[in-house]
Amino acid sequence: MDWMEVHIQTSHDGLETVEAFLSGLGIDGVVIDDETEFREFLEENRKCWDYVDEELLKKEAGACRVTFYLEKTEDGFSRLAQVRMALADFKAAHPECAPLLMTLDELKEEDWAFGWQKYYKPMEIGRRLLVVPEWEKDTVDCGGRVPLILDPGLAFGTGSHATTQLCLQALEKTVRPGDRVLDLGCGSGILSIAALKLGAESAQAVDIDEKCLNVAYENAALNGIGRDRYTVRVGDVLSDEALRAELGGGYDIVVANIVADVILGLAPMVRQFLKPGGQFLCSGIIDDRAVEVADGLRRCGWAILETREESGWFAYSCR
Repeated sequence: MDWMEVHIQTSHDGLETVEAFLSGLGIDGVVIDDETEFREFLEENRKCWDYVDEELLKKEAGACRVTFYLEKTEDGFSRLAQVRMALADFKAAHPECAPLLMTLDELKEEDWAFGWQKYYKPMEIGRRLLVVPEWEKDTVDCGGRVPLILDPGLAFGTGSHATTQLCLQALEKTVRPGDRVLDLGCGSGILSIAALKLGAESAQAVDIDEKCLNVAYENAALNGIGRDRYTVRVGDVLSDEALRAELGGGYDIVVANIVADVILGLAPMVRQFLKPGGQFLCSGIIDDRAVEVADGLRRCGWAILETREESGWFAYSCR
């Protein structure tokens, strides 16, 4: 089945009115893009990132639009004509919603559901790891590498971003058989699951997003890892003392692929999780904050054993 992707360009003040207009025509389940809310969201959550993708900023620039989808069938074309005719009268009655321009993109079923998968291919990382999308696990030749099977879904941590690759390279060099690992900000679970595949005995993972709980467990199951070796929790380690107590200590490795501000917040408290001589692997640090984070780590008593850099991102291995 093919689909049509229909956009109605409007103003910030016109978004709710256009949504109500479409609902009156029996079209619900719309997608709303609003540059004003997007900018507000960025500012209100500034502490969560140090970099916003330029392509995303360009996409959202001036974007005040309502998007809906119609099947590319006789009924769908009929509904499209109905909207087009009704829009003319609506435009005259609601000048505040201008420009009210309707544009159409064709969207095939495979693009709707699975088109993104063609861009996600097996990736060699470091000397030993091969990140494999779940739908290719039965066909890919690992070539002697350790397969790390993932169903990326929508959670962060597919292995494609430089920060994740830097952490995986550090883990590959650091993990020893029998190690206990703690993954702070686990996302899809890629780092803690990789540690287990590389020989760690057990791993604990934590994320503030409750959606990561099921995603991480599902990815662990794809790799034959059960809950006897892998535990995922939801919470904020920085503010939740009870959670920190649950996690306990004695870990050989703590890994955190987050952002600069969170790493600086973790630096004074990570030591409580590690056994003597344990290592703290941190990544997600944009280049213009690399020196600041390194200085902050040293002030908290961390010795930086190794610095990794790729595509403007930094990672530190600390003891």
